[in-house]
Amino acid sequence: MSNENTSIHEFDLSLICEYYTAFHRQGPGSTESTLKALSFIDGLNEHSRIVDLGCGTGAPSLDLAKHTKAHITGLDMFQDFIDIFNANAEKAGLQNRLKGVTGSMDNLPFQKQSLDVIWSEGAIYNIGFKRGLKDWKPYLKPGGYLAVSEACWFTNERPQEIEDFWIPEYPEIDTIPVKIAQMQDAGYLPLAAFVLPETCWTDNFYSDQAAVQADFLKKHKGNSQAEEFAAYERHGAAMYDTYKDYYGYVFFVGQKL
Repeated sequence: MSNENTSIHEFDLSLICEYYTAFHRQGPGSTESTLKALSFIDGLNEHSRIVDLGCGTGAPSLDLAKHTKAHITGLDMFQDFIDIFNANAEKAGLQNRLKGVTGSMDNLPFQKQSLDVIWSEGAIYNIGFKRGLKDWKPYLKPGGYLAVSEACWFTNERPQEIEDFWIPEYPEIDTIPVKIAQMQDAGYLPLAAFVLPETCWTDNFYSDQAAVQADFLKKHKGNSQAEEFAAYERHGAAMYDTYKDYYGYVFFVGQKL
């Protein structure tokens, strides 16, 4: 298996989960970007309900809980992530308003029109941007908000190497205007679209990977799947370093019409 043409979907899920539990964030992001997106959302109070889909170990959820009075539920398919999520909530003294549950973002365990905000940082790609917009909308109250970060192209044309890396990984990657149009077509009023700073990738995601990989590979010495996954992660970091002018994460905030 060559890491140059491999998709993350080809690796064992338990290995992926184990690898990412070592990180504070399971993808590019920052407190500053979370709070910037939150600034476009009005009217939250102690009765409001926020759901963070694909929450991982809960870094964005913790930021939301610290800066709102809302009740927040994090949902992720990996129980190990949820265990860390709930431990972090208790450590912060927020367990009365912040709770993680296991579940799938393509089968939400919530009542229709019961949520004030659906949040998802770097995770909507698991079911696709257009499907997420459509499938999650019925769970929002009238006038409710959707806030997601999504991989986007920054230019209309790119070097072939970065297209070959991203297209198999996420065929729905597209430009910012296309994503805004998709949001409008799905029945949302686009309120904001901003690019996550480079530091969300370099400082908050890639900087810790060398140490994590050393421990990961030591634990799984001789495991070819683990070695290939670590190589895949190194390749992704190299691609970003080389082609960061062409792609990145964009935060989109929309309101249900």
